[in-house]
Amino acid sequence: MDIKAPDLGVDSAEVSEIMVEVGDVIAKDDNIILLESDKASVEVPSSAAGKVTKISVAVGDQVSEGMVLIELESVEDSAESNVDTKENSAADEKQKADETAAKPETKAEPAATESASSDSNDKPASNAGKSTTHALPDLGVDEAQVSEIMVSVGDIVTADQSILLIESDKASVEVPAPVAGKIEKILVQTGDMVANGQDFIVIMSSGTDAADESESTSDSAEPKPSAEEKAAAKTTGEPKQAEKSTTPNAVASKQADKLTEAQVNEKLVDVYAGPAVRKLARQLGVDITQVNGSALNDRILKEDLFAHVKESLSTQKSAPASGNVASASLPSLPDMSNVEIWGETATQDLSRLQKVSIPQLNYNTLLPQVTQFDLSDITETEKLRGELKGSMKAEGIGFTILAFVVKATAYALTQHPRFNSHLSDDNTQVILRKSVNMGIAVATDDGLIVPVIKNVQDKGLKQIAIEIGELAVKARDKKLTTKDLQGASFTISSQGNLGGTAFTPLVNWPQVGILGVSEASMQPRWDAKKQSFEPRLMLPLSLSYDHRVINGADAAVFTRYIATLLADPRRILL
Repeated sequence: MDIKAPDLGVDSAEVSEIMVEVGDVIAKDDNIILLESDKASVEVPSSAAGKVTKISVAVGDQVSEGMVLIELESVEDSAESNVDTKENSAADEKQKADETAAKPETKAEPAATESASSDSNDKPASNAGKSTTHALPDLGVDEAQVSEIMVSVGDIVTADQSILLIESDKASVEVPAPVAGKIEKILVQTGDMVANGQDFIVIMSSGTDAADESESTSDSAEPKPSAEEKAAAKTTGEPKQAEKSTTPNAVASKQADKLTEAQVNEKLVDVYAGPAVRKLARQLGVDITQVNGSALNDRILKEDLFAHVKESLSTQKSAPASGNVASASLPSLPDMSNVEIWGETATQDLSRLQKVSIPQLNYNTLLPQVTQFDLSDITETEKLRGELKGSMKAEGIGFTILAFVVKATAYALTQHPRFNSHLSDDNTQVILRKSVNMGIAVATDDGLIVPVIKNVQDKGLKQIAIEIGELAVKARDKKLTTKDLQGASFTISSQGNLGGTAFTPLVNWPQVGILGVSEASMQPRWDAKKQSFEPRLMLPLSLSYDHRVINGADAAVFTRYIATLLADPRRILL
């Protein structure tokens, strides 16, 4: 009977993993295949019970509703076939025994005849080899995942031949065959979590029959490809196929006849990696054919994928450091010597600060940046600032609304620490900063510069105002030290009274967020209680963020939280 793909909820999905093998006896609803689309992963169960006689798809195939996945033979038919086979075998054995007894004993081979007669009389032929269930050895960890099964039921294996690949978070281990013989049953599946001492395979150890079968199949089986043949196969894109293979590339080799020509050309079948590693490569967007494997036989581990990604990112980062990123990503300027077309031109040198800023700005071409906009009603906060600025000015302190913005933002970062973080090089972790070091963008004659106020979360409005003033003076007088410019975890860029209603500030990598502040203006706002409009001082906020770390909904909540704190600074005291 044919087991077909059910309604998948999508037009088509890719075969990510095949959970059964030819010869397996499965029950109804047992999972047989793992399908992946852009939106989800689905394990497809069998709609009937029986013995798997054929697998009609391969890893990497696109599957749609109604497509045949596997073919099953009913358990009853299989049992009848086995009975017939046993009866025929018994009849053959009896005939052989009769013929042996009828033959005259020869002097040339007395021992052989005696042995054959003894075996024939004392032991049934089926006992030539002993079936034994074997347990997993010590894996070095409490549990690990079955990443790849390197043999199939019916395969003849030698002792210590690798038959199973086990992966944990720390390492990958190839489990060898405990004895030589014939694989009768595989008790685990790809993706299973296994532990030390767990039964995993049944092997009929090598006996007379097993040895004869091994010898008879060795002549007909295709030999393992040599290193030269593998190299030639990679060059031509036509890997040589074996009917049965116990090499590390067994799974890929068995499926190669079903792979599309494009996949063969991409040499995916030549890559030695388990399903878990291949799936991770797809998630990371890594071309696995470009990854160098570090394990035995050049097998690719998860650590190899992470190392490849890290190396790629390092290469991208080293290019901006040279200041030549623009020339690497943009074409050269056109020839502007034709005055009739281009008109007159003149050159002007960039300032030193602008030149050194270009590599940092080029990092933004690698960031998926989004900007969230909001407005804060700072009418009451401005009244408070007006009441305090006189006494502040008497002490020589410039008390602007920026001090309130810095204080409110620092408090918001302590409540939403993901905005005060960095993304790890391998894109697997977020590094949270425990202190808020606020970068303050300051405009100078040479360009924009960003000094840093350290540990803002522990400072009051007066101290923040003092440090803003001191850093601004040092920036304009070109007296900032290297220490003054390093260590920022978040940045605020204020355009003050320069004009504009909003803008999209650029995230200052490796930070994940920056808050832009535009000029406040009086706007009519509806008062529901008074049922009328009244003038309110509204401050535009523009939050740009790295979308790899920050979700849009979280950015909206964070920006509104800052707006709420600025509307009533007393909330910070709570």
